[in-house]
Amino acid sequence: MKAPCVSLCLLGAGLFLCSAHARGLRRCLMSMNLHRVEESFRGIKTAIQAKDTFQNVTILSPSETLHGTQPLDVCCVTKNLLAFYVDRVFKDHQELSPQIMRKISSLANSFLYMQKTLQQCQKLCHCRQEATNATRIIHDNYDQLEVRSAAIKALGELDVFLAWIDKHHGGTSAASRQGT
Repeated sequence: MKAPCVSLCLLGAGLFLCSAHARGLRRCLMSMNLHRVEESFRGIKTAIQAKDTFQNVTILSPSETLHGTQPLDVCCVTKNLLAFYVDRVFKDHQELSPQIMRKISSLANSFLYMQKTLQQCQKLCHCRQEATNATRIIHDNYDQLEVRSAAIKALGELDVFLAWIDKHHGGTSAASRQGT
């Protein structure tokens, strides 16, 4: 009789910790105005995607890599993809248009801010093997293309990542949209 009770208590405690983890992560990102980031991207999306010469290739395959992210892995995947965009994509992209460059710079600054906000909650963010594998697939997809083409492709798919952030960090964009 004690074994089922202990199992039930452990299951309840595990579910409580998972929900507390998710609530804590949402609080970490609440100050980010995702709506402005999405708007900024929409301003350059067509121009960036027009430069994409590999229409049949994806880097952020939403159905495979991001779609299957488990709640425990959201923080890690978010942290890793923010770093991916800041450390690789924004740095690798070469832009001639000053208007587009300003928007990309604004996006990069927003991503840096999200990274900084997420670092404040580092104790809530643990990386399991599944999260590491998901981001490794994205890096591998990026590495299969020449650097300039990969940066254009990843920038053109930024809406996939932003939609994923909106979905998994629920209250973040809703709270920020009320402020605009």
